[in-house]
Amino acid sequence: MSKSFKGAKISALTALVAASGLIAQGASAQNNESALIQSVTTDPVAEQSARMAQNQIGVSSVSQLTDVKPTDWAYSALQNLTDKYQCVSGYPDNTFRGRNTLTRFEFAAALSKCLDTFSAQIAGGQGDRISKADLATIQKLQDDFAAELKNLTARVDSIEKKVNTIEAQQFSTTTKLEGEAILSVAGGNDTNTSTNTVANDRTNTQFGYRARLNLRTSFTGNDLLLTRLQSSNLASGATGIDGALASGNSTRLAYDGIGTGGTVNAFDVNRLYYRFPIGDARVYLAAVGATDDIIDPLNPLSSDSQATISRFGRFNPLLRIGTGGAQQSLAGIDFKLPQGNFQVAYSANNAAAANTNPGGAGGLFGGSTLIAAQLIWKPSTDFNLGFGYGNSYHQTNLLNSGLNQETILLANGNPANAPVRANTLVGSLVWNLNKSVTFSTWGSYVFAESVPTAGGSNFAGTTTFTSWMAALSFPNLFAEGNLGGLMFGQPLYRNSVGGGAGTTQATAANTLPVTLATPYHLEAFYRWRVSKNISITPGVYFVFNPDSNSANGTATVGVVRTTFSF
Repeated sequence: MSKSFKGAKISALTALVAASGLIAQGASAQNNESALIQSVTTDPVAEQSARMAQNQIGVSSVSQLTDVKPTDWAYSALQNLTDKYQCVSGYPDNTFRGRNTLTRFEFAAALSKCLDTFSAQIAGGQGDRISKADLATIQKLQDDFAAELKNLTARVDSIEKKVNTIEAQQFSTTTKLEGEAILSVAGGNDTNTSTNTVANDRTNTQFGYRARLNLRTSFTGNDLLLTRLQSSNLASGATGIDGALASGNSTRLAYDGIGTGGTVNAFDVNRLYYRFPIGDARVYLAAVGATDDIIDPLNPLSSDSQATISRFGRFNPLLRIGTGGAQQSLAGIDFKLPQGNFQVAYSANNAAAANTNPGGAGGLFGGSTLIAAQLIWKPSTDFNLGFGYGNSYHQTNLLNSGLNQETILLANGNPANAPVRANTLVGSLVWNLNKSVTFSTWGSYVFAESVPTAGGSNFAGTTTFTSWMAALSFPNLFAEGNLGGLMFGQPLYRNSVGGGAGTTQATAANTLPVTLATPYHLEAFYRWRVSKNISITPGVYFVFNPDSNSANGTATVGVVRTTFSF
């Protein structure tokens, strides 16, 4: 049984080699770079080969092919090929599609692959499986298609040269560009009842953005150099949602804040760190960084672009105290343990300043500093427990966390800007109840003590602060990729004082002493994943007694945040 082709008698072996679609594996570049080849050439052979390679699978038995029946003229020849040479391909739907036509170049590519298959069998000591008749047929085809085979080889060589040129000239083979843009509409109001100069029932609506570009570079495959550029017009304070409502930090948005230069709409370096492994540990060095780059927040809702919409909802005080809005220099290490991690971080807020005076005004050790550690226990993938401790020194009389009211009010001759030392304890829990519900919580205790200065009293003022939060998160709520979140907690609150510390604070107009009230935070949001690169998050949060001042009423903040990532 034979078929005629270009005046030559070709056996069933030859016909089936061509019809079996071996081109799918043959012409798709011997260096396994078909995807890259497609990007640099319009070579029809390469394109056809790559396209078919993506769609075809190897066949070990003719019985796998649903459209080949024992009554077909080529059945016995095809069975011989699968049993003897294992060089037949089919499609994922278990069809052979033997009536498909081939160009001469496609036939040459199939022939080239068949030659490679035979060569491999001969090299492996299986040459006796190939009959002399088949070898003669292959030799005849080599002669008939010599021009096409030569052309095919030249084209593949040309493609390889183009690929090598691109690899040599591109910016970096190890740098990946990532981007993110947030467009946000936020509105808030309160029921202020104070009688000072601040207007009652304050309202504010804000439209803003934040744009980030990340350059992620790896030199070894296991390390990371991250360079992030950021621009934003979402300032906090007097021009933000928080400034218009509570004149404090308790109503701040999760993604607010501009560069250290204080200029809106200006790009600055928001992150610059290098992370690399040493054994099972991961070392972190940052000229511009943040504590949460090292210390795990242990909060499934911590993302400021895809999850929580409030600043309070992101991190516990261990990751906030001592950081404020300033850029930090950090060093740290994350040790991997059999059932968890041990993480240590040291940060300096004013590392770039010269340390010229006794007591210091900056540098790595002379300014505001923080050393923090966290032990994480992971008995299972669904249960994480963390214990953290931080010791911080603050050059001014506040914890510099950007969380609610946090100053230590002093009396007895101590100046209002006396330095502060603080010890922070935090416990965290994340528990995946099932695939659809996760419970997380944390609680913190801060003991702060003012440092007496020249001319002050002989004893320092002490203040304790507490804060906690409990949350439920609902991954894939209503649809794949969506996320629901519900949070309730107490922002940082001064609950006791001692020594030279006071118990009252002044209002925004600095006219009335106010007895502190316990603040509470209630938040709900839903992230709708429009596509792989776009998500929309509407949400609302309520802050009761914002800035720890009952006269501020209850602040209500509504947000619609749209996030674009690429």
